[in-house]
Amino acid sequence: MKLQGIKTSLRKFAEDEKGLTIVEYAVAGGLITVAVAAAFVLLGGAVNTKILALCQAVNNNVAC
Repeated sequence: MKLQGIKTSLRKFAEDEKGLTIVEYAVAGGLITVAVAAAFVLLGGAVNTKILALCQAVNNNVAC
């Protein structure tokens, strides 16, 4: 391939924004996944405590 052809190919690649959009969606999806996982970790203990309290209330304070 000639030098001019390589330059043209690199210019087209740099100007192509389709790939960039895919990367942006992948990064956004990853950030959302991390946020949801963090919420589950942070809220997990509190939710577990509430569920156990409800279970004990329903079963007249018998351990669940």
